[in-house]
This record gives sequence, structure tokens and C-alpha cells, in this order.
Amino acid sequence: MQQNYLFLYLKTGGGHLAPAKSVAKYIKVKYQNNINIDLFDGFANSGKWIKFFIEDGYRISQSSAVWVFELLYAINKIKPVALFTTFIVSLFIRKSLEKKIMKEHPDKIVIFHFFLIKPILEIINKNNLSIPVMVVVTDPFTAHPIWFLDKTPKFIVFSQRLKEHCLNIGIENSRVAHFPFILDEKFTQPMPSERTNKIKQELGFEPERKIILILGGGDGIPKGKKILKSFLQDNPDDYVAIVCGNNKELYRKAEKMKAKHQFQNLKLYTFIDFVHELISIADIVVTKCGASTFMEILLSGKIPVINNYIWEQEKGNMEFVRDNNLGIYERDINKLPLKTRSLLRDPGKLDYYKQNIQKASLRNGTPQVSKFIVTT
Repeated sequence: MQQNYLFLYLKTGGGHLAPAKSVAKYIKVKYQNNINIDLFDGFANSGKWIKFFIEDGYRISQSSAVWVFELLYAINKIKPVALFTTFIVSLFIRKSLEKKIMKEHPDKIVIFHFFLIKPILEIINKNNLSIPVMVVVTDPFTAHPIWFLDKTPKFIVFSQRLKEHCLNIGIENSRVAHFPFILDEKFTQPMPSERTNKIKQELGFEPERKIILILGGGDGIPKGKKILKSFLQDNPDDYVAIVCGNNKELYRKAEKMKAKHQFQNLKLYTFIDFVHELISIADIVVTKCGASTFMEILLSGKIPVINNYIWEQEKGNMEFVRDNNLGIYERDINKLPLKTRSLLRDPGKLDYYKQNIQKASLRNGTPQVSKFIVTT
């Protein structure tokens, strides 16, 4: 008999939807017709205002005023504030979620965003449902306290550091499962050189030239214009490719800069479905420190140069890269071209970081997490 799973996410960056998609895809292939997964936006049918404040507010603050996000992040670490915030969000979305759950009666519910925990547990308790609920904590090292306001679900975490934190705040050991980070299966191992050379040709890159990739999340990299300008002023012989994502303004500005500087080695991309291929052909990836992005870079065997991270959400991600010498953290945008150029021109440095990445023995946790969800 086919089972139905409900995977709930929010569109606040790509770090929640991407893991949900990866697990859903794996389960669909592995278990074929035995399990059906419904990937569902938790804000669907909940009104435009809540989507505007949470989703659009997240996107705008990331691109234009990250201090606003960081301030709200810090304030909501105060428990009474967090309780009030989750109460308000739940008030807006609980009715639509309850309608869906009572109509479809899923066999399991897996949550990929902390704002969805409270309404789901309230719906379960109110209707005396016996549906197992799992929470996938998509922040691997430093997770916001809102994830753990309710300590009763089963939690899936992606670092021993975070598991120990869960135990320290009173969550039972039996309720916390630790696995490697979830990524799409194509990131499981680096791409062979024969394939990368072919991709370079297909995308118009000369095989002998180095490639610097500037990559953020779905909305592009913060301060993308300034970062790109610093590289163009440096006038490198290497290719510079930038993925602007959904940030149309950044793409337009990048086009103007390319024309102004007449820089033929600049490749511009909007929202694309071949990020894996770009990472695989790049020599260095200049990036922020979103969980999915930096793990995709490392599992592809590439060296991240981190310019930015969101305090405190992504702080642990940056520390993991910096403290284990898996890449470089350089906050000064004006120093990025020199740092990347010196790295590209020094084979010893390149090998040093590449060897550290190999020694880290990072793995894709999608198969293990999928099995745990199905069998638990």
C-alpha cells in the first residue's frame, strides 16, 4: 500500500527547499511507487501579507539591508519574542495547513523550516492525530533557537556540534539523529576532468584559462555589484563568471559593467539549472556561506573564498571552512582579486586546500537521511 509523506518548506532562500527536493527525489527513485511525497510550500493559500513579510522581507534584507535580518535574528533569540513571533506566524498559516492535513491525512510529515513547527504540532494535537513529525534542521552548525522551542519532535541535524547543543538544551538523545548534510546526488563526488572539459567547451570557456565563479544563493550574492567591480578593475586574464539568480537588478548592472569595461572574459548568468556544472568547471568559487552553497562547493572538490556570511545563522558555516583550512575567509571586497589571483598562481596553495578538502571526507547525507525518514 502506498504511503503519503508531506514535506513542508518555505521559500526563504534556497536552503530549505533544496534539501527537501534532494530527499524527495532520492525516495522517489529508491522506493518507486511505494511512497508518494508532496512537496508543499507552507505559505501557500495563507495570504499575501505573511509571504510578503517573511519571504520578500528575507530576500530584500539579504540583498539590501542584511543588518535588518541580523537584528531580527538576534531579537528573536529572546524566548518571549520568539514565542510571540511564532504565535503570529502560526495564526496566519495554521488554517490552510490544517485544511490540507485533514484532507490528505499524510502518513508522515517532515518539516524543513522552523516557522512551520508550531502550527503543525498544534494541528496534530488539536485533532488527536498520530502522524509522526520530523524536523530537518537545515542550519548545520548554528541553528536559531526557534528550531527547538518545542523539544518533542524528532530532529535531524547535520553536525556533531549541533547535536551536542540539542542535548545541552534538554532534547532527549533518542530524538536527535546526526547525518552528513543533504545535497542533490549529483554533488556526491567531484566531476571527472573529461566531463568538465566538455562542459567548458559547451559554455564557451577556453579550457586553458582559469575560472573564478562568483556565486550566492537564489537571489545572487550580497554586494554582488561591488564584488564584480573589484574583479573587473583588477582586469584579470582569467574568466570571471557570476550567477545573479533572481536578482535582475544585479544582472542589469553587471551587463552595464561588462560593456563599460569591455571585459570579454566575463560570463553572466541569471537563475540557472546548471550550477553544478559551473561549480565543477570553476577553479575558485567566491561565495557567501549559505549551507547548501558552501557544501556543494566542497563536495565538488572546489575551493571556496568566502566574502560574507549572515550573523549568526551562517557563522558556524564560515568557521567550519576557515578553521579546517578548507578555503579562505576574506571580508574586504577590495582584497578579493589579489587573494584569488595569488591562490590561482600558486600550485602549492591550491593543492594545500584541495588536500584538506579531500581529508575532510565530506559525504552527501541524502541516502542516509532518506532511509531514516522512511524506516523511522
